Amino acid sequence: MSGISRRRVLTAGAAAGALGALSACSSGTGLSVYGDGSSDGKGTEQARAGKPIGDGSTADTGPQPHQPKPVRLKPGQKPPQFVVFSWDGAGELSNQLFSRFRKVASDHGAKMTFFLSGIYTLPEAKKNLYRPPQHPVGASAIGYLADRHIHATIQQVRAAWLEGHEIGTHFNGHFCGASGVRNWSSAEWRSEIEQATDFVTKWKTNTGFTDLEPLPFDYHKELIGGRTPCLEGQANLLPTAAALGWKYDASSPGGLQIWPGKVQGGKIWDFPLQSIPFSGHSFQVLSMDYNMMFNQSGGNPLGDRTKFDAWRAQARDTYLAGFQRAYDTNRAPFFIGNHFERWNGGIYMDAVEEAIGRMAQHDDVRFVSFKQLVAWLEAQDPAVLRKLRTLSPGQAPVSGWDEFMGTAGGASS
Repeated sequence: MSGISRRRVLTAGAAAGALGALSACSSGTGLSVYGDGSSDGKGTEQARAGKPIGDGSTADTGPQPHQPKPVRLKPGQKPPQFVVFSWDGAGELSNQLFSRFRKVASDHGAKMTFFLSGIYTLPEAKKNLYRPPQHPVGASAIGYLADRHIHATIQQVRAAWLEGHEIGTHFNGHFCGASGVRNWSSAEWRSEIEQATDFVTKWKTNTGFTDLEPLPFDYHKELIGGRTPCLEGQANLLPTAAALGWKYDASSPGGLQIWPGKVQGGKIWDFPLQSIPFSGHSFQVLSMDYNMMFNQSGGNPLGDRTKFDAWRAQARDTYLAGFQRAYDTNRAPFFIGNHFERWNGGIYMDAVEEAIGRMAQHDDVRFVSFKQLVAWLEAQDPAVLRKLRTLSPGQAPVSGWDEFMGTAGGASS
């Protein structure tokens, strides 16, 4: 099973800006920091003893290593350019894309968010343990991983967390469309979340693997956000997310490149996939690999091979166009969502890797996880964030950053 998931189509021309279809580190430093260069300095491969939780699938090993210290902007200070790369599903298959992008992140001092599908830690032989809302027991729109791939995924999740990356959730069965998650109640979302968490925290019992170390975190505490299947069902998810103490949700489609705000009564940060200029076209496209593929090959993941090189360059240039628009103007955090996939010969994976390399060449760019971005946002003066939100996509302060930020609520260090 490939683990490939679909994304909701957003029709081109349907709204202002016309979406094109479906759905920290300063460069070169090698440090994941927010502003002062601080880091805990713990080695990534360092053995970490911890207190086992439950059946020993997870363990409380203390604070996550390689987490930067949030620094409040000073009066007149230009914001850094945050970029968040996130991955839906986050399973390690034979194509080894999870490990590939851990290496890419390491090369650029980047941290990322990996949205783990809970059933990617559940063997197909145990699928009857999954009781998806409004679907038969054991049903899944993305199937189940082979046991060897579950084994590899658990290894990758452990290593990723120790390197400072975030492990969020992509829930379980990935049900979309008329009979999918858009119809789930808040109570059904709670059931789905509890099951996803349960599979991750009981992989030893469910798999029988005895040769793997526990995941080095308490997932009930670590899990503070996710992305819904096909970007659907957010409205009824949010009350449950707030009740569980989550800090953010990354399920909104077609968001503008502006500074993020909160929803659900100011409890949840809303981090949408964004509408960005689609290279070579007059309309915009959602900042996700599936949307690139949908526009280029009509949703066919095995498109015209003679166009792969051009499509790869177009996808890369589209990511860079979204980045550059923010970097040169309002400095809104840039959100990119992807899958570990080989659509159209893997060109979108190459495009992402090339784009990261080019973004890293700019000054004051910080590749962070959603969790790290939340920490930075919550360390800021709320008045400063409100003023930043007045800047539209592609709009820089008319008077310059010194004056704009110098009057943005009297921020202090």
